[in-house]
Amino acid sequence: MRVSVEAPRCVGSGQCAMLVPRVFDQDDDGIVVLLEEAPPEEVHDDVRQAVMTCPVQVISLDG
Repeated sequence: MRVSVEAPRCVGSGQCAMLVPRVFDQDDDGIVVLLEEAPPEEVHDDVRQAVMTCPVQVISLDG
């Protein structure tokens, strides 16, 4: 699994960072910061959940 984010479109809801803090964080303005582009398999389900809960769909997966 490869994760990518479109940070300029992020509205800072923080759902991703709350669901998978190992993979996502937020900067001082609340904008998503991707910490792991290729997260380990044990968090794949949580990353998929983060994708589904993002209100503006800025997170995408490949693989």
